[in-house]
Amino acid sequence: METGTFPFQQMELQLNERVQDLLSRLTLDEKVSLMPQYQAAIERLGIGGYKHGTEGAHGISWLGAATSFPQPGGLACTWNPELLQKIGEAIGDEARAFYRKNPAVNGLTLWAPTVDMERDPRWGRTEEAYGEDPKLTGRLSTSLVKGIQGDHPKYLKAVATLKHFLGNNNEIDRGVASSSIDPRNMREYYLEAFKPAFKEGGAQSMMTAYNSVNGVPVILHPAVMEIVKGEWEMDGFIVSDAGDLFGIVKDHKYYESFARSMAESIKNGIDSVTEETEETIKVIYQALHEGLLTVEDLDRALFNTFRVRFRLGEFDPEEGNPYAAIDDSVILSTEHSKLSLEAAKQSIVLLKNDNAALPLSTKKLSKVAVIGPLADEAFRDWYSGTLAYGVTPLQGVTKKLAGKQVVFESGDDRIILTSAASGKAVGMTGEEGRLAVLHDVPERGELFRHTAWGWTAHTLEATSRGQYVTLSDAGTLTASADEIYGWYVKESLNLVPEDGGAVSLRTWNDKLISVSAEDGTLQAGEQDASAEDRTFHKNIVVNGVEAAVQAAQAAEVAVVFVGNHPLLNGKEEIDRPDIVLPEEQERLVKAVYEANPNTVVVIVGSYPISSTWIDDNIPAVLYTSHSGQELGNAVADVLFGDYSPSGRLNMTWYRSVDQLPDLMDYDIIKGKRTYMYFDGEPLYPFGHGLTYAQVAYRNLSLAEGDLQPDGMINLSVEVENTSTVDSDEVVQLYIRALSSRVKRPLKQLKGFQKIHLAAGQSRTVAFTLPVAELAFWDVTRELYCVETGEYEIMIGRSSGDIQLTGRVHVQGDTVPPRNLYSTVKAENYDDYDKVYLDECKAGGASIHPAADGAWIAFKDVDFGQGAAEFQGLVSSATGGSLEIRTGGPAGKLAGKLEIPAGGVIQDWKSQSVLVGIDAGKTDVYLIFGGEVLLSRFHFSA
Repeated sequence: METGTFPFQQMELQLNERVQDLLSRLTLDEKVSLMPQYQAAIERLGIGGYKHGTEGAHGISWLGAATSFPQPGGLACTWNPELLQKIGEAIGDEARAFYRKNPAVNGLTLWAPTVDMERDPRWGRTEEAYGEDPKLTGRLSTSLVKGIQGDHPKYLKAVATLKHFLGNNNEIDRGVASSSIDPRNMREYYLEAFKPAFKEGGAQSMMTAYNSVNGVPVILHPAVMEIVKGEWEMDGFIVSDAGDLFGIVKDHKYYESFARSMAESIKNGIDSVTEETEETIKVIYQALHEGLLTVEDLDRALFNTFRVRFRLGEFDPEEGNPYAAIDDSVILSTEHSKLSLEAAKQSIVLLKNDNAALPLSTKKLSKVAVIGPLADEAFRDWYSGTLAYGVTPLQGVTKKLAGKQVVFESGDDRIILTSAASGKAVGMTGEEGRLAVLHDVPERGELFRHTAWGWTAHTLEATSRGQYVTLSDAGTLTASADEIYGWYVKESLNLVPEDGGAVSLRTWNDKLISVSAEDGTLQAGEQDASAEDRTFHKNIVVNGVEAAVQAAQAAEVAVVFVGNHPLLNGKEEIDRPDIVLPEEQERLVKAVYEANPNTVVVIVGSYPISSTWIDDNIPAVLYTSHSGQELGNAVADVLFGDYSPSGRLNMTWYRSVDQLPDLMDYDIIKGKRTYMYFDGEPLYPFGHGLTYAQVAYRNLSLAEGDLQPDGMINLSVEVENTSTVDSDEVVQLYIRALSSRVKRPLKQLKGFQKIHLAAGQSRTVAFTLPVAELAFWDVTRELYCVETGEYEIMIGRSSGDIQLTGRVHVQGDTVPPRNLYSTVKAENYDDYDKVYLDECKAGGASIHPAADGAWIAFKDVDFGQGAAEFQGLVSSATGGSLEIRTGGPAGKLAGKLEIPAGGVIQDWKSQSVLVGIDAGKTDVYLIFGGEVLLSRFHFSA
């Protein structure tokens, strides 16, 4: 290290001055070495190595055992911002402790929270985010951010990284797909979830998403600079997701050179590159050499990353930083374990409770059957990290019923596999437990616990050694996995029915398993195996459903635990095949209920899991996410009444996928997605959740009935616990515009408070809502607009259980008739059919028809002088036409623009055609013939 004190080491200087001084002392080679995720050490200046990116979605991951909290989807069901801030504080504390152990590797940049809008429950990563509503997501993620980063005026405890910006709610083709999002959906929904964590929470980092939005990879999308770093004034740094920057070339095929993708990404706001370090450095030099990137571009990025590193206290003495002394004692501390339990309890949602079937009584019960494939499991998901312990529901119930009889049955079959070719049974050989056809006597074969997880996902557990069958690197099946886990879930097998009652086995990557002719082992992809060597007979030794029925018949109450495994049938890179409970599990519930009507169902899931049969028949149903280390204790506390459930759903639970549009439809307004626009009957509505208490709502009071756009809506409501049970209650505030120029939400969450009510207690709950929050995005003027009119104020227990209503009148704005004489962006339509948004390489977005006859509409247009000419910026590779009609898509033809073939899809030209539109007001429809792209247009009189 060079001697002397540099200005960047002088604490009395302004932060930005210190950062600039440090950058001025770096050589070009040093600057380049600091651009990758793993920032190099610059020893001569006393700069240590630093890693951006420690997973911390619901606890610190992959650095060793750490406190585990419920999945973010479960945390969202708490509806408790104060609790989320405490959890953020705990995660930040443990991050500091790990950082203290190894600061070069255990970085303080945490890749959490995930704030993507979950407009579709089929998303494979649903458990990672906070639900379908931007207000709920915004408040909870902001609280988590505040907890992680701390409240010190100078120093950050750790850094929260919001992800994945933007429009990221599908896994299929995520690296190549484009989300079509028009301005209203963008401004009113997708952006609204991210904004609070920046504007109120001061989030210091953000990660861009793999997908494109409107044809542009998000990493290159103008919103990164114009909105995040511009409008929202984000003063931290932005990171690319792993492999995404080079994915611009490899996957999106957007650029042909890595140098170009690197240069354009950095210039568009990427400050830290999450790619392989050596390759990143190589490509940056290429971009510099080709003149695509400048040193000033690197300085701008490094200023952002180092400004945050300074705020973490890295360049100051430890004694002045209140977070620097946090040590190992906080990791898995008793305080954090208690917090994990509290979070798990608050996240549990009571979906149904007919005739007060719950809570169960420990005093009255003497024998309980605990049943189901989730009953004796405490699974972790990909981002859970290492659980120090995991209390299963069976353990929690058994502890609660100490001295009573608790009988457990998983409902899974116990089977022996025999070869269809030889009749020999499958056993195990070698220390690694290789599966092989070994035994002439079938009964000597290995007994496997067969769990059917639904669709094509099955697992086999060798009962003699308590390990799962997995596919080894050598392509052989071995009973050697301690858990079902991995980026590639090699414990997942598909048991495919074949002729004669036989089954074939297929691996996680769909390779056929056959018996090796050489040594009888079960191997993947054996090309020379006969048909018989590829099939097996599944000999059921213990029928799991029958065993569960016997247990239920002998018990006073049966509690059945069903749901999903976090890494099967839906995870990162894999969307869900359906939203319903697997049929095998529903059959189990039906059989148990038939044997014992005193049946309670607990759904343990990473996402909404629907069963209309369960809702129609089972008296009491609970839902919990995979809640980490305290799952079993939390569920037992709720089942037996030691805690009155207070969770509320963070998403609409639909009855079936028939109530959902296509997965890639990102328009929640026209697609009628989420509780805001869905007009069907859900299984359970957004915000739903029962308690053991009875709470009455009375006396909604509005301070003022007539309001100005810059005013405040002040209201209060009385809530009373009329029961003998202490409980929490979530008071929810919704609004609805009673008239509008555009389609507005059926209702929209604008506030909520979680309060505690002792038995018999009354409280007055007050809300203050800025009138500005009644605004919508007016595409005609590209601004937020609070319209003049009546607005309904709704107070309820959920979006589907409104208890009190009132009205206010706002003297706001009136949207004027559209002016199409000025240039109009085609994306600012009022309505459309069969189009999606794409890029316009001449600037902005474009309308791309998906079929002939597609159209876009512009309503209430004022042609005061009539119109004689239409001029549009258009492009077409193959040629086509654009019809201009008034009144409707089949209305009066005003003109037709013929667009010649340009040879390439992005060949933009301004073209015009004479039209005839009389003076007055009308609706304008533009109808596409062929693959014609339209970016912007205007009319002339």
